[in-house]
Amino acid sequence: MPRQGQSVESCIFTDWYKQVGDEIKQGDILFAYETDKASFEQEAEEDGILLATFCEAGDEIPVLHNIGVLGQAGEDISAFQAEGRDESMEESTTAEENPEVEANEPVQVVLKEAVNGDKVKISPRAKKLAEAEVVPFEKIEGSGPQGRIIVRDIEAYLASVPKITPLAKEVIKEEGLQVVEQGSGLDGMVRATDLSTNPVYSNDFEVKKLSNIRRLIAKAMHASLQNSAQLTHHLGADARRLLELRKLVKATEGAPNITINDMVCFAVIRALKLFPDANAHFMGDSVKYFNKVHLGLAVDTDRGLMVPAIKNADDLSIAGLSSQFKEVAESCRKGNIDPELLSSEAASFTVSNLGNYGVEMFTPVINLPQVAILGVNTIVPRPADLGGGAYGFVPYMGLSLTYDHQALDGGLATRFLKQIAIEIENLSIDF
Repeated sequence: MPRQGQSVESCIFTDWYKQVGDEIKQGDILFAYETDKASFEQEAEEDGILLATFCEAGDEIPVLHNIGVLGQAGEDISAFQAEGRDESMEESTTAEENPEVEANEPVQVVLKEAVNGDKVKISPRAKKLAEAEVVPFEKIEGSGPQGRIIVRDIEAYLASVPKITPLAKEVIKEEGLQVVEQGSGLDGMVRATDLSTNPVYSNDFEVKKLSNIRRLIAKAMHASLQNSAQLTHHLGADARRLLELRKLVKATEGAPNITINDMVCFAVIRALKLFPDANAHFMGDSVKYFNKVHLGLAVDTDRGLMVPAIKNADDLSIAGLSSQFKEVAESCRKGNIDPELLSSEAASFTVSNLGNYGVEMFTPVINLPQVAILGVNTIVPRPADLGGGAYGFVPYMGLSLTYDHQALDGGLATRFLKQIAIEIENLSIDF
């Protein structure tokens, strides 16, 4: 499995474009894979024959792990199968590595409590059979090498439980239901009607598996909330100055297309220079403070939310910052962004702007190990004191700062958020 940058530790394998036995020419597309933010296709680096494959679509593979063998006809590939063995090798070596289990001896099914997060060792053929027969393989103790679940374990489980009708199997897979221990059919066969207590409403929804990208994003977001003490403060900033500057940009011939979001990010960078505690990574028993601002900006794409980093953003003019934002956003949408820039470690602080969608308030989730993230909300009119006893409606932009209370105190976070508002209300730009 190719390595895409120093921060990518595993990739999702998506497809083989060639079959075992196919003749391969240098430059042919061999397979496709993706990280949590981008997808790639791998070309063959030399001529040969695809001798073996060790993974299938949907597998999460560590980088630099063997996923197949490209060589010459008749070559010995046993040295490469240590990481990704095929089923025949597993079956033939089971008796050698586990002397208590003879090749033709029946396997006794041993069940265990499934633990969330535990990686289940299961061969590709066994997994395919388990999914086809809706077997909860996470609960099975494997009899293969190092406790790996192999085909005979799945077959032994199937022999120990009532049979399931084809329709019931489809219902279980589509609706994610648990298999009942006893059905109402002949010899205890489980039927579709045994799976639902209210069959009238059993087909009023559709269950879809998470995409590979969504699965990895969900894992990262869950880890963020589990491993930090997140708290959000909300504050409004007078947006009249931003709106005036935006009108000026539009009216100036030849001026770069500087957006409201560009101006907010420019103000955030200035505030971060005054509050270095927020421009940091929390490392558990230490904090990494950055001398430069590496600003992450959330970008919505068809593949999911991506957060590329603009390195040394504090060295850029607002026109340069605007240009960089447009460049990385376009790369994200095309899927050719540098994976290194998408790592949460690449940015020292992140901005997520939902103002264009009309969101008035939200709670952004921190990209660990960053200590904070700013959510930018839409502009709404609010009553304000105009001076001299007069009151009127003023456009205010909502700001939502989520911070890790392990790294930042509430008072400091509040002052930092207030400083962002001050920078927005007093912003000056040159273009």
